[in-house]
Amino acid sequence: MRLGLNLGYWGAGGPAADAANLALAKKADELDYAVVWAAEAYGSDAPTVLSWVAAQTSRIDVGSAVLQIPARTPAMTAMTAATLDTLSGGRFRLGLGVSGPQVSEGWHGVKFASPLGRTREYVEIVRKALSRERVRYDGDHFQLPLPGGPGKALTLTVHPVRDEIPVYLAAIGPKNLELTGEIADGWLPVFYSPEHAGEQLKLIQAGADKAGRALDGFDVVPTVPLVVGDDWKSCADAVRGYAALYIGGMGSREKNFYNQLACRMGFEREAADVQQKYLGRDYEGAMAAVPLEFIDATSLLGPKERIAERMQAFAGSGVTTLTVAPAMPDPEGSARALEIAAEAIETAGVA
Repeated sequence: MRLGLNLGYWGAGGPAADAANLALAKKADELDYAVVWAAEAYGSDAPTVLSWVAAQTSRIDVGSAVLQIPARTPAMTAMTAATLDTLSGGRFRLGLGVSGPQVSEGWHGVKFASPLGRTREYVEIVRKALSRERVRYDGDHFQLPLPGGPGKALTLTVHPVRDEIPVYLAAIGPKNLELTGEIADGWLPVFYSPEHAGEQLKLIQAGADKAGRALDGFDVVPTVPLVVGDDWKSCADAVRGYAALYIGGMGSREKNFYNQLACRMGFEREAADVQQKYLGRDYEGAMAAVPLEFIDATSLLGPKERIAERMQAFAGSGVTTLTVAPAMPDPEGSARALEIAAEAIETAGVA
């Protein structure tokens, strides 16, 4: 198992936070972390951030977690991936996700319909373009060139450094997990718990079996909040806002994939309570309602020895790249947390 760093959304905390994030990326590079990821929703875009980070690091991979499928045509994503791979000297990892109905339709103006079929076709076109084939495609969701018009089948003019850029999918639902096992090089889970991940990994294996492919080299890459301190229960409080936002407010009452995941993990009553309070704008109440057991199962909390013990559980469950998201109160604390995580994985004996 190797370590990664997730910077989350750029620009959310202002210039000081952005400078701290860049310093974290450089620190992770020095500590031999495998990859640094950047996210996007409806603020900063991931490729610009990754270009900035890649220009100021030397060894660490840069990855999108994720590029939103409704935000770009598959050809544009292939162009972006090839450019980032070239600029970084072959260090780019392409993470993709369908986002959710509110962002897809409200921000990008793209119907949130047939997410599985669209993802499958999207990945096929991206890979075709990155292989520098002449791109012709006749699918249910994408046709290239458009029929009956002046469009011409084209070939990507940029040569990526690597023959194949790895493709990761952010998957939560059962059918999307199967698709991930069927077509992707890796999985980007959120709220991953070693104790609850068995069924998810079985679904990924089922998808691989359907495609007749082995999962040798398949990368399981959860993002896990990291809070270092003497009292792990106090450390959990730093994660409550993040957990309440996703379980309670990331999506509508009827369609919140993170809430549904918490329900499948056995927290159905608590997830409903968090959502009820969050949508009622009782944010403090929603944070307090997030079960301590849920936070502990999906985070790295406490002193180095406890973090090392949890790392053993993550590795034992099948995680191959453990991506941490420091949730410390200051930049110095976050940098130290990266160091402690690097020490802990050695202590755990799973590096």
